[in-house]
Amino acid sequence: METNSTTDPRAAVQDTNERCQANPDRIEYVGMRVDGTSVVLNLTEHERLTPDRSLDLVRHSPAGFDWGYTGSGPAQLACALLLDYTDDEGVTQQHYIQFRNKVISQLVCDGPADCWHLTGDDIETALAEFEAHHALTPDGGKPSPSLPANWSAVSRADQTVFQRRDIDHYVVLGEGNEEWLLILCAQGDRAYPAPLDHRTLSVETDPAPVLQELVAESNDLVEPEEDP
Repeated sequence: METNSTTDPRAAVQDTNERCQANPDRIEYVGMRVDGTSVVLNLTEHERLTPDRSLDLVRHSPAGFDWGYTGSGPAQLACALLLDYTDDEGVTQQHYIQFRNKVISQLVCDGPADCWHLTGDDIETALAEFEAHHALTPDGGKPSPSLPANWSAVSRADQTVFQRRDIDHYVVLGEGNEEWLLILCAQGDRAYPAPLDHRTLSVETDPAPVLQELVAESNDLVEPEEDP
């Protein structure tokens, strides 16, 4: 796509916006590459989307956005886009990895305008699907409907920890460049946690079922205490 919009990328999509109006869905976001730079616009607000606000939540890619694969640039875009659309930090933190894996990784610049676009309906459909699957994600330590009552999920600086309430078992969920690592640990009176089991799986895979297996394994090893 030819453009001279080196100072204001919004000028580069004026024609794009007109071409995309034929789509019956209202366009919410459009993305393209301008002189090798990934540019994402909120067409409803006529503003360029930047990583700035999302960097207060996660710092996958301070340098900018990307799409079409699972990685740091797409993760930052997923976080920024959900935060901009929902204006809800909790929803964004809960679902941005799923949104990257299911939506952002599939975006391609094509068509006459050489761009991708997402509508509000696209985003709502994805969020509804995530909620339906009861994703296991940080919730500030409160009980989760997708975890047994004796477990809760809490967020750490660089990982997610699922903590058992009645004994000192926990599952650490860490994301690498290409895979998830899930470790079931026991602390007790040890100086360092002792691993009881671990699993690895592709980063494109939803870790929730494996997490549920490790939680169930802990509950099988030591039966949960009954509430008085």
